[in-house]
Amino acid sequence: MIGAGSAQFGLGTLGDLFQSRALEGSTIVLHDIDATALERVERRARAHVERVGLSHSIEATTERAKALRGATFIIIAIEVGDRFALWDQDWMVPLQHGIRQVFGENGGPGGLFHSLRIIPPILDICHDIQELCPRVQVFNYSNPMSRICTTVHRKFPDLHFVGLCHEIDSLFRHLPRILETPADKLTFRAGGLNHFSVLLDVRHRDSGDDAYPTVRERAAAYFADLSVTVNDAEAEIPPANRKREGGFVERGLFMEILNRFGYLPITTDSHFGEYIPWAHEMADHRGIRDFYTWYRARGTDPDRAQIGTDGYQERVVPIIEAILADSAEEEAAVNVPNAGGLIENLPEFIAVEVPALLRRSGPAGVSLGRLPAGIAGLLSNQVAVHDLTAEAVLSSSRAAALQALLVDPVVHSVRAAEATLATMLDLQAPYLSYLT
Repeated sequence: MIGAGSAQFGLGTLGDLFQSRALEGSTIVLHDIDATALERVERRARAHVERVGLSHSIEATTERAKALRGATFIIIAIEVGDRFALWDQDWMVPLQHGIRQVFGENGGPGGLFHSLRIIPPILDICHDIQELCPRVQVFNYSNPMSRICTTVHRKFPDLHFVGLCHEIDSLFRHLPRILETPADKLTFRAGGLNHFSVLLDVRHRDSGDDAYPTVRERAAAYFADLSVTVNDAEAEIPPANRKREGGFVERGLFMEILNRFGYLPITTDSHFGEYIPWAHEMADHRGIRDFYTWYRARGTDPDRAQIGTDGYQERVVPIIEAILADSAEEEAAVNVPNAGGLIENLPEFIAVEVPALLRRSGPAGVSLGRLPAGIAGLLSNQVAVHDLTAEAVLSSSRAAALQALLVDPVVHSVRAAEATLATMLDLQAPYLSYLT
């Protein structure tokens, strides 16, 4: 586990690993460059193993080469520097220069600067993996997911590197409620780019009948009626900042997508709007800020994180179990290269989010054919952005970084792009000085 010193990632993933019967007796190696944070997670992990009487072995090291040797699976979830301070810059600096972006983590200018910071250290990790354990299966949770995966596969095409994101879980939560049908009675497929993906098909399992007309009919009323829930961990947060049931829901934008394009985004929070130039005019900006306040408070308090015991929090452990069993079961969403045209109307170099069959050799993407023209059009607006982001990182090119801004549909002005880039290169010089 690379980045294990993060309490949310480290303890959450450990909870999933500890609950897996298929992984009983395994050796879990925790790695982080922050020795203090790593020791905190290691201490809590060892205490849990001893208290519950588990058979796992726990190791921890700040030496990456030592952590990688002998690995069967690697999970990456890292950030660079002060995550939220840098995120504030990613979000606010483009706005100060007049670029109307939403949220600023994965798409738009914010997504570019996040990518330019985080991809180089991930490439360093992948270089060591290629040298020390090239056949290992690597799972990445770091964002911006699709730009990371696209660049990694360009640099290391033979690496078994797959991106995972929990956004797909929104369908498992919402579809059964919208359709008033248990989840195991439904089948669905979704696809696109990470945080920019839509529900393509949903059916009743027994009859095979198309359930999408019912989703389209009921979605507006369902999402409008979602309640606000408060648990013990959120009780001290002001009501306006509390997390809505199932997470913050960006109703205006995704209902506009459903009404105009006919397909429901699987990302029901503000991430979807990061890729769309007209999202800013209808985004719930107060709701986005309230959610960010809640998320930041949660993410900066390591005592909030717990080792879970009541079911998996993420999909990576069930995926590992299926790989070990060579189950050939279908996973709802992975991020892999579009090799062979899994999505026919996107280029092969870009990392797409598609279902996958889980075999011993690893996740194998499922072909979705041609996406509807309108959805494909939205996605195609990101192709050059991803291409130039990868080029900027791999060639250390400031010119390519500027071009990545200028081809981004969210950016409206050459002068704003130039000023934003210059400001960010100054503010984030410790991470972006390689761009020349």
